[in-house]
Amino acid sequence: MFTKILIANRGEIACRVAATAKRLGVKTVAVYSDADANAKHVAVCDEAVHIGGSAPKDSYLRWERIIEAAQATGAQAIHPGYGFLSENEDFAQACAAAGLVFIGPPASAIKDMGLKAESKQLMEKAGVPLVPGYHGSDQDPALLQREADRIGYPVLIKASAGGGGKGMRAVDKAEDFAAALDSCKREAINSFGDDAVLVEKYVQRPRHIEIQVFGDTHGNCVYLFERDCSVQRRHQKVLEEAPAPGMTPELRAQMGEAAVAAAKAVNYVGAGTVEFIVEQPGGYERPDQMKFYFMEMNTRLQVEHPVTEAITGLDLVEWQLRVASGEPLPLKQADLRIMGHAIEARICAENPDNNFLPATGALNVYALPECLTFERGAVRVDSGVRQGDAISPFYDSMVAKLIVHGDTREQALARLDEALAQTHIVGLATNVQFLRRVARTEAFAGAQLDTALIQREQAVLFHQEPVGLPLAAAAAVAQTLLRERASEGADPFSRRDGFHTHGVVQRRFAFEFGGEHAKALLTYERGGSLHLAVGEGENAVAGPLVFAPQAEGIELQFAGQRTRAAVYAQGEVDHVFTPRGATQITAIDLLAHAGEAAAEGGRLTAPMPGKVVSFAVKAGDTVTKGQPLAVMEAMKMEHTIAAPADGVVQELLYAPGDQVAEGAELLKLVAAEKS
Repeated sequence: MFTKILIANRGEIACRVAATAKRLGVKTVAVYSDADANAKHVAVCDEAVHIGGSAPKDSYLRWERIIEAAQATGAQAIHPGYGFLSENEDFAQACAAAGLVFIGPPASAIKDMGLKAESKQLMEKAGVPLVPGYHGSDQDPALLQREADRIGYPVLIKASAGGGGKGMRAVDKAEDFAAALDSCKREAINSFGDDAVLVEKYVQRPRHIEIQVFGDTHGNCVYLFERDCSVQRRHQKVLEEAPAPGMTPELRAQMGEAAVAAAKAVNYVGAGTVEFIVEQPGGYERPDQMKFYFMEMNTRLQVEHPVTEAITGLDLVEWQLRVASGEPLPLKQADLRIMGHAIEARICAENPDNNFLPATGALNVYALPECLTFERGAVRVDSGVRQGDAISPFYDSMVAKLIVHGDTREQALARLDEALAQTHIVGLATNVQFLRRVARTEAFAGAQLDTALIQREQAVLFHQEPVGLPLAAAAAVAQTLLRERASEGADPFSRRDGFHTHGVVQRRFAFEFGGEHAKALLTYERGGSLHLAVGEGENAVAGPLVFAPQAEGIELQFAGQRTRAAVYAQGEVDHVFTPRGATQITAIDLLAHAGEAAAEGGRLTAPMPGKVVSFAVKAGDTVTKGQPLAVMEAMKMEHTIAAPADGVVQELLYAPGDQVAEGAELLKLVAAEKS
């Protein structure tokens, strides 16, 4: 076993590797960029080395700096985590040349599986089933169009060197192919430095099921069962679970053996994942009719590996370290067993109601459920951030991974919902509530899985209000009163409990909720009881307001409803978390906002910090509402900026390649003159 390793990554995976290494008595070295100088992964490692600027190309992708750091600190091996350099054959070769062990597969395996087209040709020779498609080296756009026409629509264009859902476009009809190809190639060259693509038949009602494989240097290779990763947005995984619902023992064995054959075809060593697209010709009710096709092999540890750890009771990072140090696999295929069911939810800084736009900002509140941090247990959280840390625009938007385990899928689902309800994040938009809604859909709960689940269930997933104005206002009022009571002193005149000798004392509150203004009237009744009316006229909701502080929030009763609520005030905005969901309500101080104007007229601003990729218009162009105007890149993904209304482009304020801040005005759009 090694005595010291360097972790060439950041975030939760770096923290995870450091925890396992510490348990094994192995020292760790962190590397960090300017943006990560005070990051959690730096704090949990034994040593840390600064390697460059905030952008990945200036730090985490500079493998020569990473190798220098390993040599300078006396590390014997480098763990690449996932992303960045984890599937870079040049980096793996450079490690070997420097006398360092690359904790991963040999460079030849990375090369063989790194290009989708070549890997599919290899798998075809190995007898692994393939989706009908074009995997050739001729990248002439006209040829690609003809191949797509031959395969039949819908087709999927995929970056040959891609991964993580980047450089992928689904095309439904021939006339859309050319534009989708251009966009796919542009994203591929920016993400992977290679714009080669392949074209495949887009499988209808598909499931994404992957097999965890592990090989050693002694010729042994096993599969550690499957994970279902069908629930996706933008071709990126949202929820993952193991084992796959509906999986028959026969199909599990077939897929596992095919995955091992794929790994052995490239002399694979270490942790890897063979991904399959699974067709359901018999529908959700006939899993025995499922057919599987090879998609790709990820030559690294996967983000979702904890669900495999949960159902097997194994530490896959420990296996990585042992295999890389020359030890044989700890177990043989016959020794491996599935125990219970596990589900992982990826908590990301993004706004699902705004096309999953990435979010940046500080984690002002970062409250997580009670859990066993790394061991197998009912609830586990893998996280690379702490309360007060900032989510920057330089890296992936994932904040944490929440993993639950139960004896059955139903028990795991219940634990997932409860754990997500206990996850309180304030300071930036996240997908926590969206994840709860996905897990509670009839389709997911009933294991009616395919990659279009989110699109199919969008009516109940987006723009939902689970709490409602009456309860949100009651929670905000209760929190205000508790805060005021905490500021009271021994002086009876400092009390703000509504004491009076005659008459009725009332207090008015003004709120903004869901884009609408609302009022609430609080009446202090004799005897100390409170009466609250939210809204006006016949739509008002009124009743006694009863509340008491608890260790984790407020016990609240209002208008026939009783619930627990945690309220976090951020300026004028109260973030309200309840078992049924979370919401925001703004307390309006009318005097503080006197004279403010809301008009923005004609300004089109950047929705997040990032880089301007291109403009689709020029000054003087007439545009219509919804027409694409510009493309921005942030958090390694492209985002199209569309016209909010009809108008004329007056001026472009930036050039392609420029970095812009959130809220920066990109161009001026004026109303078209009426003829």
